[in-house]
Amino acid sequence: MTDPTDCNCSVSLSRRRLLASALAWPLLAESGPAVLKIVVAGGHPGDPECGCAGTIVRLTDLGHQVAILYLNRGEGYCGGASLDRCAAIRTAEAQSACRILKARAAFAGQVDGRAIVDAAHYEAFARVLAAENPDVVFTQWPIDRHPDHGAISLLTTNAWLKSGRKFALYYYEVAEDTMMFTPTGYVDISGVESRRRAACYAHVSQQPDKWYPKQVEITCRRGVESGVAQAEGFAHHPESRRVALP
Repeated sequence: MTDPTDCNCSVSLSRRRLLASALAWPLLAESGPAVLKIVVAGGHPGDPECGCAGTIVRLTDLGHQVAILYLNRGEGYCGGASLDRCAAIRTAEAQSACRILKARAAFAGQVDGRAIVDAAHYEAFARVLAAENPDVVFTQWPIDRHPDHGAISLLTTNAWLKSGRKFALYYYEVAEDTMMFTPTGYVDISGVESRRRAACYAHVSQQPDKWYPKQVEITCRRGVESGVAQAEGFAHHPESRRVALP
């Protein structure tokens, strides 16, 4: 076992902190005049909360306007309830989570487990996103085990292209579903863990005890990578602009 007081260990830690400083995401600067409009897009109610609720808290606490845009209302799974009943339950859970995060819930009108990615739905989603007029958009990483997660990523990326690459575009990871994800920047969420957890646990029907601990494992690992207790990692689209928030 390596002695933590060993010189090589200290050098390694210093290098890690230096790397973290280089990757520290400028999006959360503490001063600046602009109030930005931000959209966090996710496949289902609970996905944006799982992947970046801590960052959403940081953003809304700084005064930014955040809309959480869900591709569907989670009709597909809610403990055996009918589709309509399940959609009502999960919509209410999403709205409850958004209140905790001081964000606004919006829905793109598709159906859980039946995501469609074609010309008509690209156009429809682009209109929904354009109506939000965002400065920054977060969406799910396209390489993912759940087809709805991949669908929201493709729809968002296409909308960004249709907009003329107008907004800054970032991707986030979700529990064990996201594959081959390497962050290009981090947000320190160490101080907002309780609100992140509360927003995730608002999705009672989704049994958060099964997936929230897995996301905590990820944020702890991202914290090690970035030199803090817990962090959420994001991949910036290299062709999109970056935005420094107040």
